[in-house]
Amino acid sequence: MGTVTIGVSIAVPEPHGSLLQERRTGFGDAAAHGIPTHITLLPPTEVDGGQLPAIEAHLAEVAATGRPFPMRLSGTGTFRPLSPVVFVQVVEGAEACTWLQKQVRDASGPVARELQFPYHPHVTVAHGIAEEAMDRAFAALADYEAAWPCTGFALYEQGADGVWRRLRDFTFGTASLPSQTTRRASGNSARSDHRAP
Repeated sequence: MGTVTIGVSIAVPEPHGSLLQERRTGFGDAAAHGIPTHITLLPPTEVDGGQLPAIEAHLAEVAATGRPFPMRLSGTGTFRPLSPVVFVQVVEGAEACTWLQKQVRDASGPVARELQFPYHPHVTVAHGIAEEAMDRAFAALADYEAAWPCTGFALYEQGADGVWRRLRDFTFGTASLPSQTTRRASGNSARSDHRAP
């Protein structure tokens, strides 16, 4: 069947997703039109196409053990000079994203892999463009705010045209948002904080 390039991400919902994609295009990032606005859980990864059913089964298991959580974006950050990226910051939900991406990449699963950099959840708004354009992106979205209840994640495949397309959604196993009181009382364990009881 050959290899395919996949990724696993939390989609930024509308109207926020389209707005940030348009802004990214406006900053001169030519790849923006083919990349839905997202928070990465598994970066672009080449796999054998025949492995997709096993990967989907694994992701369904990960989703079943998760539960919805509040997600909030606020302001900008950058990985420069280490990496030419400007992003919108995840200021609530980062712990849950970190837990999820560990489960997705678990050594016992079909997409076990090491990361090039330590995991840092974010929403890219400029990548690999001129420094002055990245400065403009950093300043233009410094006051940006968005919030929503995250209820799952999705599997994407990159086509030969470079465009990322959603293959399947995976919804978390619990239908209610945890209260802030419950989350504080559960301590610092990401596992206890974000698994279904």
